Amino acid sequence: MGWHNPERVESSIGPLLPLFQSERAAGRPLVLGVVLATAGSTYRKPGALMLIASNGEIAGLLSGGCLEGDLREHASDVFASGTPRKVSYDMRGPEDLLWGLGLGCEGAMDILLARMGPDNAWQPLAHFAQALSEHRPASAAIVTESPSSRWPSGLVVLPETCSDPLLASVLEHTTETGSVEWFTTPDGAKLFVLPLTLPPRVLLLGAGPDALPVVEFAARLGWKVTVVDHRGSYAQPSRFPAAERVVLTRPEDLAASVPLNAFDAAVVMSHHLPSDLEYLRVLATTTVPYVGLLGPAVRREKLLADVGAGVEALRARLHAPVGLALGGRAPESIALAIVAEIHAFLHGAAAGPFGAPQK
Repeated sequence: MGWHNPERVESSIGPLLPLFQSERAAGRPLVLGVVLATAGSTYRKPGALMLIASNGEIAGLLSGGCLEGDLREHASDVFASGTPRKVSYDMRGPEDLLWGLGLGCEGAMDILLARMGPDNAWQPLAHFAQALSEHRPASAAIVTESPSSRWPSGLVVLPETCSDPLLASVLEHTTETGSVEWFTTPDGAKLFVLPLTLPPRVLLLGAGPDALPVVEFAARLGWKVTVVDHRGSYAQPSRFPAAERVVLTRPEDLAASVPLNAFDAAVVMSHHLPSDLEYLRVLATTTVPYVGLLGPAVRREKLLADVGAGVEALRARLHAPVGLALGGRAPESIALAIVAEIHAFLHGAAAGPFGAPQK
């Protein structure tokens, strides 16, 4: 009994929500696919989720499309029987003739397929969807195999319904750390404990035309973006339909207008020197871990020279000029470079080609 080594989690549910909401509204069950374990090179990692509807519609990918058709076939049996099924794929052999396709992926995956619907209140997805709407951490445990009637396979245990003190502590630990865990009960039941992966929150300080593609790229990744500007003609929600919030406020009132320390990244891009200076002064007093500044190095040094108190702490978090060197000068190219750098930062990755050594 106890906690096993945690692995990086990928339990994001944004792409699943449209299908989940439509099927739940219609009262139709769904099959939830959960990646339990992986080895070698795989498209997704433990905790990744997908949904399969009774008509075969799929939301979310666990592979690049290689396995989803076969998973759909397995899901039809889970729909019919209600009994969860663990499906294993191993593509590491020299022949790799899975269904005669020869995928050559050099990886292995264990995937649990479990039915959820009116009989279990569509858990755990309903629990995660509520937590996502409130942007709060959450976790759930799923019984993957069990010899005990107390812990039937497919049973979902939520923190508020957990009566086992040890499992409750694992759920709490998983919620805090954001890492998947395995838990084994004294009678031999195995539970996979997974947290909800909350989307990053990004603050854009400046709502000019070049902010539009930044919001669009970020929204495509499921990020929650707040856009701020002091110019009423720019700070219009209709211009940023994919943003979570658009705020019209003066730079000096920024701290009173948005909860700054709730953001994972901020990008200063108003193209207005006095405004950018005030934004940097305010950000210097926060704990926002990534601060990007649009513009050349000369402009950066001019602004930093006037920031005042906290400038050294700000400099340690500052990415300026913001963005990766991807090439291209179009607004869309610059937006891609900005979002790519934030993405690499949030994942603790050294941006470079796949397979390149990581720092």
